[in-house]
Amino acid sequence: MAIVTEEIKHRLKSFPKPLNSVLDLVGKTPLVEITRAVDENADMAEIFAKIEFFNPCSSVKDRICNAMIERAERDGLLHAGDTIIEPTSGNTGIGLAFVCAVKGYKLILTMPETMSEERRTMLKAFGAKLILTEGSSMTAAVELAEKLAQENGYFQPHQFKNPDNSRAHKETTAIEIIDELGEPDAFVAGVGTGGTITGVGEVLRERFGCRVRIIAVEPMGSAVLSGAQPGSHGIQGIGAGFVPDVLNRSIIDEIIQVSDETAYEYARLLIRKEGILAGISSGANFYAALLTAKKLGKGRRVVTIFPDTGERYLSTPLFSGWENDADKTF
Repeated sequence: MAIVTEEIKHRLKSFPKPLNSVLDLVGKTPLVEITRAVDENADMAEIFAKIEFFNPCSSVKDRICNAMIERAERDGLLHAGDTIIEPTSGNTGIGLAFVCAVKGYKLILTMPETMSEERRTMLKAFGAKLILTEGSSMTAAVELAEKLAQENGYFQPHQFKNPDNSRAHKETTAIEIIDELGEPDAFVAGVGTGGTITGVGEVLRERFGCRVRIIAVEPMGSAVLSGAQPGSHGIQGIGAGFVPDVLNRSIIDEIIQVSDETAYEYARLLIRKEGILAGISSGANFYAALLTAKKLGKGRRVVTIFPDTGERYLSTPLFSGWENDADKTF
């Protein structure tokens, strides 16, 4: 006879009845305290991370893709059989691809050629048409998508300028963090489109004022927010090479630059010490969260985002050089 424990009952309450579609699984991701990859004796704040690979297609971008498409439908901008086109570094494309698969839209994606093979394979599996652009910058992908949209009448969500991007995080991610933790002392997030840090940051600032520090993370190799020129880098998902329209820079208190190797190192640390198979930008966010936690000291709390899963990067440098880290103490 099966024994139904209190833990099982608690989990079952999350889905008391069958869902209408996989879209109903977007959001409500767990917030996890990071305890094993940090020095428990150090004078530093506690670190909590939203594990966004619990979304149906394993990334934070599922939130904005669902929100942008739903709003376009309500506004009469999308109709059955329409074609959607969008530039992507991978995760937004995958999010759009699974939403389009559910809703029956055709999808064309423009993406820098440097993005991982895993991302390309997933996009094709969902039925998306993929057009690669030269180099690692998002600029060429953005320009091509806009050109094709104008020439062919395709609908473009415009993730870099669409207010529904940050709105999705204001209405879901931010509220979840407050419900789960209350008032944090700092929020740390990488900047790709700027939607996550803007949406969450604006709500935290409105609720708690300047007591909450908002920390932006960008690649050292393309530190555009810090005033540097755009350049190539390996932290897929952040550092688009330009300042997105969605980004509200006025709420940002500090910008932390992270090198590719540091992002890889700290993503590996999460895998080895915490058992969290997170992606490269998660490593960058974790490193920045650690720096912030050390500045704030004990008795404070830092929240960050782990945007996606490490399974999306098996062919990248994230998963090379493990033999060098096998016996390393961080």
